[in-house]
Amino acid sequence: MLERPTPIETPDGPPGFEALCRTLLRMEVPDGYRAEVIRGSIVMSPWSKGFYLPIMRSVRIQLEPHAPEGDIVDVAPFLFTFPGQERAYGPDVYVAARGAFETTKRYIDGEALTLVAELTSPSTRGDDWGDKVRVYGEAGVPVYLLLDMEERSATVFWEPSARGYTSHTTVPFGKTLHVPAPFDCKVDTGGFAPPTTEGVEETAEGAGGGEQEPG
Repeated sequence: MLERPTPIETPDGPPGFEALCRTLLRMEVPDGYRAEVIRGSIVMSPWSKGFYLPIMRSVRIQLEPHAPEGDIVDVAPFLFTFPGQERAYGPDVYVAARGAFETTKRYIDGEALTLVAELTSPSTRGDDWGDKVRVYGEAGVPVYLLLDMEERSATVFWEPSARGYTSHTTVPFGKTLHVPAPFDCKVDTGGFAPPTTEGVEETAEGAGGGEQEPG
């Protein structure tokens, strides 16, 4: 009996974006790396360092009581797609409608997102501050929380528009940051600063975007 091929699911979008998504699903991503679709390329960047986890959990725990009803707050790795912008991102922390996960597909519709949070690293900082600020805003994600681990600061963006976010505010780690509607809550950034133990801080990775596969 002949075995039939299993189709690779792809999100709706331009043919080039769908082809990138099919390639990403077939790729053997090296251990310790994750892959996203950014600026028409598959971009690989290292998974987070160990000390990122308590920070991500703190963000999740602080946001969860204030999340809109029916939304999930989590740090589990998922790719959220933005076909109109030809992007597929895997945010560090996200708040999204529970119904969006009632699917067998591995891609989640970016329209389900209420908030995304990214923690920068030397390999992702350029895209976290550049591409993702613009795309999350243009796609209408209500709130983008950006934790800059190099500058030790927290920035929240809100009021998305066709030109990206129109409002933002920044506080240094250790201060309290107000997260606007639909959360309208405070996030305490105390304890977010990276440890200074020798060998823990990233030293070998260069700044800017991650490794790229041609689109």
